[in-house]
Amino acid sequence: MNRQTALATLRSQTAPFDILIVGGGATGLGTAVDAASRGHSIALVEQADFAKGTSSRSTKLVHGGVRYLRQGNVSLVLEALRERGLLYRNAPHLVHDMAFVIPNYKWWEGPFYGVGMKVYDALAGNLGLAPSQILNLEETLERIPTIETEGLTGAVVYHDGQFDDSRLAINLAQTAVQHGATLANYTKCVGLLKTDDGQVQGILAEDTETGDQFEILAKAVVNATGVFADQLRRQDEPQAPEIISASQGIHIVLPKKFLPNDAAIMVPKTDDGRVLFAVPWHDRVVVGTTDTPLPEKSLEPRALQSERDFIMEHAAKYLAHDPKPEDVLSIYAGLRPLVKSGDASNTAALSRDHTILISESGLLTVTGGKWTTYRKMAEDVVDHIEIVTGIEENPCATKTLPIFGSTTEKIPEPNLAPYGTESAKIHSIIQQQPESAAPLHPRLPYQEAEVIHHARHEMARTVEDVLARRTRALLLDAQAAIESAPRVAQLLATELHQDQAWTDNQIQTFTTLAQGYLFQHPSSTSS
Repeated sequence: MNRQTALATLRSQTAPFDILIVGGGATGLGTAVDAASRGHSIALVEQADFAKGTSSRSTKLVHGGVRYLRQGNVSLVLEALRERGLLYRNAPHLVHDMAFVIPNYKWWEGPFYGVGMKVYDALAGNLGLAPSQILNLEETLERIPTIETEGLTGAVVYHDGQFDDSRLAINLAQTAVQHGATLANYTKCVGLLKTDDGQVQGILAEDTETGDQFEILAKAVVNATGVFADQLRRQDEPQAPEIISASQGIHIVLPKKFLPNDAAIMVPKTDDGRVLFAVPWHDRVVVGTTDTPLPEKSLEPRALQSERDFIMEHAAKYLAHDPKPEDVLSIYAGLRPLVKSGDASNTAALSRDHTILISESGLLTVTGGKWTTYRKMAEDVVDHIEIVTGIEENPCATKTLPIFGSTTEKIPEPNLAPYGTESAKIHSIIQQQPESAAPLHPRLPYQEAEVIHHARHEMARTVEDVLARRTRALLLDAQAAIESAPRVAQLLATELHQDQAWTDNQIQTFTTLAQGYLFQHPSSTSS
């Protein structure tokens, strides 16, 4: 992927693209992959970086949704389990089978959850993972030696998928480009272009690095901007009613010692009715999440004090060693774009199904859904576009389409495993520049060669792109990420031909942002 090449194509193409997608998160990127793999001409613009918002801030699970089963939404669970199985096959370098242990502290929980998880297994059909089991007390402690033991009687274990969200987003972008799509990050939609009779025929785009504006024409425009979908809808129709209810979910990241084995903990019902997870991830433990309605929508949401207290309190309930504030390596927040129902005061009760709307002008908005079902959402969007616009109807190819980097080959270096087949390019950089094998930071698993790779092949434009999304340094250890920023800035400056002023600005900008991920930093404690 090369941003300059992409921008040159977007500026110079006079014939309309078949489909133009606004938004580079899971939904937009998935739509680009689906449409490009059907043979359509595709453009995608993202105002910030790919997966900058919600799509890099998940619980890192590819799952059917045990909670939705309890709510009786069997159709959503069926769809999600099917998509989980397809993603497990199509991106084996990023999606892994993980055991989830449901601890039982009441006599009835074992049989109750045991039956529920057998239903979950059955719904997955031939795309299922390993079968669920009921564990006695001894077996439970073997799986989760750091679980709270007071009152513990046993557990139920089931299997779901675990993944790296922003790495998958980058691979989806690469897959789309591989099939002929043109994608550009840091390219903002600043207006819609319409025909004399009011039909949308493209956008006015702005390169946010230079301020230059240019038009992109298309037969169909897709609004895949997540929590910001209403803003684009109101550019189209100023009186359009709001449909998005933003729900914030936060996570804390703890050292591996809090969950030393490879199994996760799933608590089916917390005080606010949500499911709580503690999930091993990149040699750390991710604990979350919350479900807090928020009126304001931001690219950098911050955890509320009440959410921080809730997660710490519940982590202490289920872990034998209560985490202290100084144990928290990072804290991050994300906003779910849920579709409104009634007054939307209880976002935990809102559906996670996706919604597709087509305005009178032809603008197609897709929102809702979740990472697990991104492929099906994309298929539905392109099916709609083919019917509405009259572009050639081609069959969906993504059910069996390998995602860029896909390999079942075991890559021995843990830091390179998420790159899949692309790890060979990083090996090549190290061969050419042996000094680039140096680690970025003693507490992080990354090498300098990865940063060079991100700039050359993954459209990384900023220190934040590298430390928050191309690597996961900001989530794994926010303080170590801050300390890594000067070296990352130097490496990027060399690759992107930037000067010292740019380098200094990047270090300052990232440090300010990353301080909000420190659990004990004053700027991240406001409520």
